[in-house]
Order: sequence, then C-alpha cells, then structure tokens
Amino acid sequence: MGYKIGIDVGGTFTDFLVSDETGNAEVFKELSTPKDPSEGVYKGLQLIANSKGLSLTDLLNSVDIIVHGTTITTNAALTGKGAKTGFITTKGFRDVLNMRRGLKEDQYETKYGPPFPLVPRKLIQVVEERIDCEGNELIPLNAGDVEQAIAVFREHGVESIGVSLMFSFFNPNHEKTVAQMLEKELDGVYVSLSSEVLPQVRFYERNSTVALNIYVGPILKRYLNKLLDRLQANGFHGSLLIMQSNGGVMSPEVAMRFAANTLLSGPAGGPTAGLFYGNVHSLNNIITVDMGGTSFDACLVKDGAPSITVEASIARHRLALPIMDIHTIGAGGGSIAWIDSGGLLQVGPQSAGADPGPACYGLGGSEPTVTDADLLLGYLDPKYFHGGRMNLNMAAAKRAIKEKIADKLGLTEIEAANGIYQIVNSSMAAGLRVVSVARGYDPREFALICAGGAGPIHAGMIARELEIPMIIIPKASSVFCAAGMLMSDLRHDYVRTYATPFDRANLDRINELFKQMQEEAIATLNHEGISSERTYLNYSVDLRYEGQFNEVEVALPESSLREGVTSFELNYTLKEFHKKHDLLYGYSLPGAPTDLINLRVTAKGITEKPSMKKTNFMGPDPSIAFKHNRKAFFNNEIIDVPVYDGLKMGYGHLVKGPAIIEDPTTTIIVTEKHDLTCDEYDNFIMFRKGVSVLDTMEKLRRGFHV
Repeated sequence: MGYKIGIDVGGTFTDFLVSDETGNAEVFKELSTPKDPSEGVYKGLQLIANSKGLSLTDLLNSVDIIVHGTTITTNAALTGKGAKTGFITTKGFRDVLNMRRGLKEDQYETKYGPPFPLVPRKLIQVVEERIDCEGNELIPLNAGDVEQAIAVFREHGVESIGVSLMFSFFNPNHEKTVAQMLEKELDGVYVSLSSEVLPQVRFYERNSTVALNIYVGPILKRYLNKLLDRLQANGFHGSLLIMQSNGGVMSPEVAMRFAANTLLSGPAGGPTAGLFYGNVHSLNNIITVDMGGTSFDACLVKDGAPSITVEASIARHRLALPIMDIHTIGAGGGSIAWIDSGGLLQVGPQSAGADPGPACYGLGGSEPTVTDADLLLGYLDPKYFHGGRMNLNMAAAKRAIKEKIADKLGLTEIEAANGIYQIVNSSMAAGLRVVSVARGYDPREFALICAGGAGPIHAGMIARELEIPMIIIPKASSVFCAAGMLMSDLRHDYVRTYATPFDRANLDRINELFKQMQEEAIATLNHEGISSERTYLNYSVDLRYEGQFNEVEVALPESSLREGVTSFELNYTLKEFHKKHDLLYGYSLPGAPTDLINLRVTAKGITEKPSMKKTNFMGPDPSIAFKHNRKAFFNNEIIDVPVYDGLKMGYGHLVKGPAIIEDPTTTIIVTEKHDLTCDEYDNFIMFRKGVSVLDTMEKLRRGFHV
C-alpha cells in the first residue's frame, strides 16, 4: 500500500498526516526536539510504524511521498544562529545591505536599534565592476579584487557567500565569474548569486534576500542531507518534497540552493489545506487560522486565491520572494501569561515551547500558559491529553497561575485562568482583523477554517467577537499544515525586470524574457519528474503609475505565450491594472502615465492529491459518542457540560452547545452560543444557534453578509 505522509515541524509539536490509497487519513503528533528537529521526525515515523504493526523500514518501504515543512530556517534567522557569511558587492555600495532602507520600523522609539547583521561589515567585500542599466559592461570585473575578497573569507572561515552586483539582473556574467572563482578557491563553500535568487530591480531588497539565503542555506542543506541519508538508510525510496513559503513544494535539491524559499514554509500549508476543505462546500471566501503551541497564523482567501506578497520581513530583514501573506502573532497553547509594569495581565508573545513546556506538562516548566488556563477551566481532560499519551499535572497548573497571576491581581485561580483565556482570544481576534477589516474585507462574509492543536478550543470565542457565522474544523485540524502539504503542487516563481514606460514597451523584448523564464521553469519541473501534461505556467506583469514606489501585479490572459504576448493582451493588463489599483487603494488614474517594472512566471507541477472519503449518514443523535459530563467554565460560571468522543462522531450528528468534543490530538469547545454538526466527510461545522447551517453556507457562497 502506497502511503503519503505530510510532516510539519512546529515549535512545540511535530505533526504528521498519513494518507493511504483508499482515502483514509490518520493524524499523529510527537513533541518537537528543538536541538535536533530530525529526532522528532523520526520519533513520529516510528510512532506511525508501531501503530500499523510495522518496522520503520517496512513502513518507509511502503511510502510513496513525504512532504516536509520545516521551521529550521525560520528559527535560524529569528535566533541569529545562521551560518558564518561573507558578501561581495559592487565597489561603492558596501553598506547598502546593513543600512537597509535607512528607516526605523518604530519611529517613536528613540533607542530602537537596527537588527543584528546577517553579514558583519568586515565580511562585506567590494569588487570593481559595473554593468549599466541596459546590460552593457561599463567597467570590467577586477579579478584582483575577487582574489583579495577570497583571502579575507578564507582567513575568517566563512562557509557561505552571497554575490549581488549592480544591474546583474540585466547581465549576470560578472556574478557567474565571481562564483567560479569562489568555488575554485574555497572548496565546499555555499554560494548564492542575486541573478539566480532574485533577478529584479531594487538593490537593497535583492541584497537582503540573498543575505537571508546564505545565512540559512548551509543549515538547511546539512539538515536535508542528514534527513535524506537517514530515510534512505531505513528503506525509503519514494519522493521527498519540501514545502515553500509560496504555498508550493519543491525538491530537496532546489531547496538547498534556494533556502530562503522555506523561511515561512510551515504556515504556508494552512491556506492550501483551507482551500481544500472549503471547496468541499463550494466556499471560496475563507479565513484560515492555525493555533499551535507557539504561534497563531491567519490568512484570508478571497475568491479561491490566497494573498501573495513580495514585501515580507524575517527578523526585520526584507525578503522579496513571493510568499503567502500570512499574519503571525505570538499566541499559542504555550504562550506565557505575565503581569506588566502597569499591573496589567498580558499573554505572550513569549512561549514555553516544547521544552520545558507549560507547567501542566510536568517537564520542569513553571510559567503559567494558555494550556494551563484551558486545563483549569475544564476544557482539557488531564488524563486524555494527546490521546492519553500524556497526563497533565493539574496541581502544577494551579500553582503557576496562582503564584504568578492570581495572587498578584487579587483573583481566584479560575478568574485568572478565564482572564488568560479572554486575553489570548482578543489577541487572536485582533490578528484576524489585520487580514480582513484592515484590508477592506468584512469577516462576516467569510467562513472560518480553524486548525492547530489549540485552535478549536478558542475558535468559537474568536468567531463570536468578529461575528463570523460559521466555523469549519477539519478532522485533520490538529495537523492542518501537514495536511496542506499533501495537497500542494510543485511551484516555482521567476521574475525578470524590464523597467520601461508602458507605452514604449517592446513586445519582442517582453516575449524574449518570458521565453527565458518559461524554458527555465520547464527544465526545473522536468528535473523534478513533472511531465508536460502536469505543467502549468501563469504569466503576469508588475505595473505602477509613474512616480509610485510600489507595483501591482496583474495577470496576463491564459492565452499568453502560446503565440507570444500581443499588444492586445498587454493593453488588457493595463485595463485590469486600473481596476485592481482601485480595489486595493480606492482610486485609479486611467490615462495617467504608467510604468512596466517586472515580468513574472509562476510554474506549477500538479501532484497527486489525497482523496477524501465520504461516510454514511448517522442521523442527528450523537449519544453513541457521549462519554460523560464534566465541570467546565461557560457563560461566566462552572457548570456540568456533556463531553463527546470526536472519533465516534459522524455525518449528521448534531451537538447543542455548550459542549466539549475530545479528539486524541485536539479539543473542540462548542460555546453556549453555538451548535455543531458533522458533514459527509466527518469534518465538524460549528454555527450560530437558531440558524440553518445550509442557509448560512448558501449566503457565504454568494458572498453575502451573514
């Protein structure tokens, strides 16, 4: 039997979704191992093998594909524990990288310092050379300068080097010569060229993206080589794919070269999974949220298309590669509650993580966390956490909340726990406003697709605050991003700068650049085993009004490049640009001078997706799944509420809130304002009391305010 496994290495748990040929899917979770993330991966694979009565070798022999998302590059960038780097740039521009844009993100903080440098100034070397803005050589490359830079790098033991020269995106010959000299003289050095990583205009953004790539590249390369060797030694002969920040996947070989593409690889699986589950009910307008142990990720999907941005920042350094526009805040099950200098209760962004974890884990943690509060409020069963594999210490949770919060505020433990619960809910609701209200969208016109081990505990309260009418909680919600990874296609993004007034654009030049990217895209996908029948290319251009700084990406018609871009298709994009600019910024200027800046190609290689298995109708009575009553905090008091076994619930079952539904890897809190049912794929749907779930769905499909 050919298995497919999605793996998402998070800050607290490593998540696994295992799918077989018949559409059956199983969820597994293992505590992450921050010191060596591969250990958590292998413990999880061994857990899967044990559950099926197989050895690890027999399991891996029967696995066709593993899709792996990792936070290893993100953590390296955030903690400042990347590779020792060097950098080569054009003479006269040594300080562009570390000066950044010369702006402070917090302009009212007088002592707000710059971020730690990805490359120390002494390891930024300059070479005499110059290419002009049309790609012509003005000053030949000075080989002596390159040799001097090599001597400095050798002296300091540099392991990775970025090369970003002025206008190399028009003519990469100087960069390629530098790379050849580096690789010849410095054996095993990791080299990244801006003309390969990001061949487009804007020198700082290009430098910063290359610097991030070399900072995390050697670390990812070592990790993937170790992972591949260990997998193959244990009998794995299938395909390993790596999740990208843009929502696609790539081969390990491509990931090692372009490591910066994985800087937000874990959360990127969420919107992809959200679309998959939304499509089951023909819902194209959704907001996906994923609350794990450390963070809370939110992404808005409008008309079936997740938002993509090229203006992201990692550790305050710009990343100009296309990535999913996901808003992340420090709010998770492990988020620590604390009292600030003004005597106010705060939650996060600091997290107890997996080691030592929340106080109730009993692993040495003493700080009160969201999970400790959930336990005191009765939302978690101390003997059924992690499916019974882990007992929670109620006494330790009470002690942490009493000593660190309740006593300082003059509250009971329950009042303090409820305060923690309410504050983290408000923080997450504010995060949803950033991706919806702040961008001109009404959250009442969207369905909320909730995921993460901690997400379903809090989803009902978040939805109530934003008046979101319906919440979908997939069966695989606790491993949502891992599920999304199995649903992702191979994807590669290409860009070429062609900066010119729109009315003077040369069609021959445009088609030449598109053809270059098309050939590179097809070659890359062919190398990854994708046939032409499963290859799809999308073309777009970046336009802006003359004098503007930011561009708007506009798609070309699908017919483009069959016979070449025509003037008709180019003029079509101009009309669409005015429409999109008006939608984004509230105005447009038809007839105003417009500039063409970049040409883009997105290449997709369609992969096989796991199927979803329909189940039989079981009727509305959920008594078969009833476990017992438990005291829990609802409507400002401790009351007896029914607890149901999520594994026994199925299509048609209806649960009236307040209630608790327990699954081995998550818990769903059905608030007193909600009811819950199961769809034909056994996914949970929570909706407002007194309304029809079918009517709500129909209004959401039509984009109506509910």
